[in-house]
Parts: sequence; C-alpha cells; structure tokens
Amino acid sequence: MVVTVVFAYVGTMLWTARISLSNSHSLPVDDFIGGEQYARLFHNARWLLSLQNMIVIGVCFIAGCLVIGTLLAIFIDQRVTAEGVLRTIFLYPYAMSFVATGLVWQWILNPELGIQHVLHRLGFTHAHFDWIVQQDMVIYTVVIATVWQASGLVMALMLAGLRGIDDEIWKAARVDGIPRWRVYASIVIPMLGPSITTAFVLLFVMIVKLYDAVVAMTQGGPGTASEVPAKFIMDYLFNRANIGLASAASIVLLVTVLAILAPFFYARSRASLRKAV
Repeated sequence: MVVTVVFAYVGTMLWTARISLSNSHSLPVDDFIGGEQYARLFHNARWLLSLQNMIVIGVCFIAGCLVIGTLLAIFIDQRVTAEGVLRTIFLYPYAMSFVATGLVWQWILNPELGIQHVLHRLGFTHAHFDWIVQQDMVIYTVVIATVWQASGLVMALMLAGLRGIDDEIWKAARVDGIPRWRVYASIVIPMLGPSITTAFVLLFVMIVKLYDAVVAMTQGGPGTASEVPAKFIMDYLFNRANIGLASAASIVLLVTVLAILAPFFYARSRASLRKAV
C-alpha cells in the first residue's frame, strides 16, 4: 500500500505538476517554461466559464443535497412503516453511475420527449420546461440530476447521526413541552456537525471531479454553457492534444481541493488531540 500511494498517487501528482511547467502538447517534453501555462489557463475564457459553472453548480448541489438529505433522514427517523424499503429507495440513485443518471435526466428534460412533451399531451400546450436547451438555465438541469443522485448519501450519513442521538434528549424535550421542530433546529442539527462536515467534504469532491453527468446530459452545451473544469481538462488532454495546459488545470483543481480539505483535517486532528488529553 505504501508503494501504491507513493508511486500511483504522489508520483503521478508530481509528474503532472512538472508537465504543467512545460510546453508539452501531444507528448510530454522536458523543457521548462515556468508559470506560462497557468497564465494561459487564466486568460482562457472557456476555463473561467467552467470555474464559474462549478461554483454555481457546487453551491446549489451541496445546499440541495444537505437540505433534502437531512429532511429525508428526519422523515425516516420517525420509525415509519417499511423503513428499510424507503431507505433502499432513497439510497438507490447513489448506486447508479453518473453516466446513467445523466442519460435518464437527459430524456426526462428533453423538450421533445420528456416533461414538456407530457404536459403538452395533457393539454397544457403553453407549458415550457426546456431548460436543457437554454444557455442560461442548462446548468440547473445538471443540479437537478446530481441532487437527485446524491441526496440519498446525505440521508444515510444524517440518519446514522440521528440514530446516535440520546433518547433522553427527546424525553426531556417532551417533558418541557418544546415543539419537535424546535428540538431539531436548536439541538439535534447542531449535534450532527460531524455528519454534516463529512457530507460536505464528499459532496465537494464530487463537484470538483464532475464530468460524467455533464457529458451524458449536455456534452458541455449548448455551446459551452454547461462546461465544467473536468470536461475542460479531458478535452484539452485528448481532443486538443495540449497536455501542458490540461496538467495546469488539473493542478489548479488539486490545490482547490487541498485548500478546502486541509482545514477540515486540521480541525479533526486538533479535536482528536484534545480528546486524547
């Protein structure tokens, strides 16, 4: 495992960083041009658009998954009938690949085949739901598909946290006559901090490497309206034969992930040390 980590992960990251400082195109070359690839990258309008899209999708995706996943977990935590079946149904989309999710939602949102077509067949001829072909709305179709897929994961994490809440808290709340929603808002949700943090990290990593769903749903279109960084990297790596620029973009994404995850792991290590003391 040590050899695998050193050579397969650390080694490839260092190699990518080295290539990002070269003028490599179809094949890697051993020259050195400093940060020129990074300067070209951040003067590339397509790259800047992909970053903007990643931020919009990321904020909507993470917020949607956390809200829906938490509500689903609270619902199942009421010891509802057929709890096991409901858990499976809600978690099942997460077992699907993003490619399958993208294709399914492409059909559902297709104006000629999906929701809009059904509404027209029902007599609502003036109804429009053609976001997937609108440049200013297409990224929200990606949000809908990805939230549908990942909310079940958040539900599972939150439900595990809810099942760890001491029953004495609920007994004390009932004795004091505190409304159930107030207990969740003021006591239970704050106690789910570790579960929320874990869910946030997993969702953030999913957004940074988002590629399959976008390619399956929109191919980055219309035009480049739904372009994301991972698709930019793959296009420049394979289609445009610009390894240097693709490597620079990869390193930027790596630094972004580390900038988010480093404080998280630092806080966890500090908390572990405090507990040990």
